[in-house]
Amino acid sequence: IAVSLCALFWSQVLVNIGNHFDLKASVFQAPRRGIYSFSFHVVKVYNRQTIQVNLMQNDYPVISAFAGDQDVTREAASNGVLLMVEREDRVYLKLERGTLMGGWKYSTFSGFLVFPL
Repeated sequence: IAVSLCALFWSQVLVNIGNHFDLKASVFQAPRRGIYSFSFHVVKVYNRQTIQVNLMQNDYPVISAFAGDQDVTREAASNGVLLMVEREDRVYLKLERGTLMGGWKYSTFSGFLVFPL
């Protein structure tokens, strides 16, 4: 995982049926209108800081997760949502503040279609 201009860029995809997750841009683009489930889990490094990660839909924040304990070696933040998504909507993660621990084994992002409309 890498951070550039506050967007989170992923280095590996484990499952990408339909190829609707663009690894280079690290953005999911919906192939159809429907209800989708999205979740993410991120880990911060110990450096006396707070992290905030937002799940974005078309450049607007939908949900956030925070981790801010100053006295732990590592701390995780997670969140999930059922979201109404239109065809070609873009969904991705954005780091608003802080530093994440690198590597796909520590931080994950996933989504899937629950109900087509």
